[in-house]
Amino acid sequence: MPALVIAYFAGVAALALFGLHRLFLLLLYARVRQRAPRALPASGPLPRVTVQLPIYNERYVAQRLLLAAARMDYPHDRLQIQVLDDSDDRTAQRLATLVRRLRACGVAVEYVRRGTRDGFKAGALAHGLLTASGELIVIFDADFVPPHDFLRRTAPWFSDPQVGMVQARWEHLNREWSLLTALQSVFLDGHFLIEHVARSRSGRFFNFNGTAGVWRRECIEAAGGWQGDTLTEDLDLSYRAQLLGWRFVYLNDLTAAAELPIEMNAFKAQQHRWAKGGIQTARKLLPRIWRSRLPWRVKVEATFHLTSNVSYLLMTVPCLLWVPTLVTRYDTHHPWLLAIAATFGLTSVMVVVYHVVSQLVLGRSLRRTLLLSPALLALGLGLSLNNSRAVLEALAGHRSPFRRTPKSGVRRRGDAPGRAYSVRLDGLAWLELVAAAYFAAGVWIAVAQERFIAIPFLLIFLAGFAYVGLSSLGRQIDRVLAVGSLLAVLTLLGLGVWVLQGALGHVAWGG
Repeated sequence: MPALVIAYFAGVAALALFGLHRLFLLLLYARVRQRAPRALPASGPLPRVTVQLPIYNERYVAQRLLLAAARMDYPHDRLQIQVLDDSDDRTAQRLATLVRRLRACGVAVEYVRRGTRDGFKAGALAHGLLTASGELIVIFDADFVPPHDFLRRTAPWFSDPQVGMVQARWEHLNREWSLLTALQSVFLDGHFLIEHVARSRSGRFFNFNGTAGVWRRECIEAAGGWQGDTLTEDLDLSYRAQLLGWRFVYLNDLTAAAELPIEMNAFKAQQHRWAKGGIQTARKLLPRIWRSRLPWRVKVEATFHLTSNVSYLLMTVPCLLWVPTLVTRYDTHHPWLLAIAATFGLTSVMVVVYHVVSQLVLGRSLRRTLLLSPALLALGLGLSLNNSRAVLEALAGHRSPFRRTPKSGVRRRGDAPGRAYSVRLDGLAWLELVAAAYFAAGVWIAVAQERFIAIPFLLIFLAGFAYVGLSSLGRQIDRVLAVGSLLAVLTLLGLGVWVLQGALGHVAWGG
C-alpha cells in the first residue's frame, strides 16, 4: 500500500476516534437525560451574592448588561454588583456614569478599575474577589443579558454544601442575524444540550463556561483561585475544583441569552482562544487527573474533553491528502480505501446526527437543521487551519495574550452593527484561500479522473475554506458556503441515484 494512502488512513482513523466519542456522548445523553438534578430544600436566609461583570472595551453591550444585572430579583441588602472594568476607551466613561445613576437609585453597584490588564479576565476576577462580600460569586460576560429570576433559581442549589458551581445554558440573542450566527448557535447548542447534560448527569466532569454561572467562593479559593496561565481560565478552575471533590450542577432549563460574534475574524479569534486554552489546560491538568483516584470512566472522558480540539489538527491530514490520492493509480476498490471512505463517512454522519439531535431537543425544524448540516461540516473544515494553529501553539508552549471577542450590539437581521471594534486580519486568511484554490483544482482532477465519489467531499472542503477565507477579508459571504454545500449535497444525491439504478439494473438482468 502506498505511503500516501497509509498516512491518509491513519489520519482518518485517528479522527474517527473523536467521531465515536460523539456517538458515545449521544448514547450517554439518551441514557441519563431523564435524571434531572434536584436541589436540597432551602434553609436559613438567602446567601449573600456578588455579581461580577468583567468588561474590556464593550461600548455597545456593557450598559445593557449592567442594567439587566441591576434588574435581577434578589434582596438588595444581600446583593453586590461589581463592574470590573479594564476598558481604555469610551466604555469606561459610559459605565462610570451609569454606575452613579444606579447607586443614586439604591442599587449596590461598585465600579472597579485596576489600572492594568495583568492576567486579563482571570486577573480582573481575582482582583474583584479582594473586595467581594458575597458567599456566592456570579459571573456574566459583557454580551450577556441575565434573566430576571437568575439568582432566585440558582442560589437554592447551594443548600448542598458539596455544590461548588452551578452553570446555566446559553441562548443566543442574534441566532438569525446571518448564516454564520445560525451555524454558531447550532455548534453551541450541541455543547450545552448534549455534552453538558451527558457529562453532568452521569457523574463525569464538565466545565463552567466562563459566564452565566454561579460559584461558591469557598470552592474558588480552595481550588487555587483564578489563574492566568491558560487562555481558558474557566476550564482550568473547573477541573481543579472537581479534582478536589466539589460537585457541579448544570441547569439545562435555565437560560441566559448572549450575542454571537458576527464577523469571521472575531469568530476565529474566539475559536483560537478556546482551542488553544483547552490544550493548555490538558497539558497542565491531565497528569494530575490520571494520577488521581478518580474512576477510569471519568479519567477517559476528561481526556477526550480536554483534547477534543486535537481533532482539528487530525482533520487537516485527510483534507490535504484528498487531492494527491486522486492522481495516484491505486485501485479505488481496494478494501483499505473502502474502509477509509466508510470511516470518513461515519465521522461526518456522527457530526451531523449530534447537531440534529440537539436541535430536535430544542423543538427546531428537522428540515431546516438538515439543510444547515452541510454548511456546518464545511464551516468546521474551514476552521481547521485556524484551530490547528492554536493546538500547535499550545503543544509548543507558545504564550499569547487573551484576545477578547468584540460584540456589536445586534439582535435581529437588519440591525446595524457597531463598527468601533474589529479583529485584525492575519495572514492565515490568504492560506485559507490557497486551500480553497487547492480543492477547486481537486474537483477538476476528480472529474478528469472520473473519481466522482470524491467530488461531494471536495466541494464541502472548497466551500468551507473559501467561506472562511473570503469572510476574513472583511465581508460576510454567506452565499459561498450555501451554494458550495448545496452543490455537494446534490452531487452526492445524484451519485446515490446513479449507484442505485446500476444496482437495480444488475439485479433485473440476473447479474
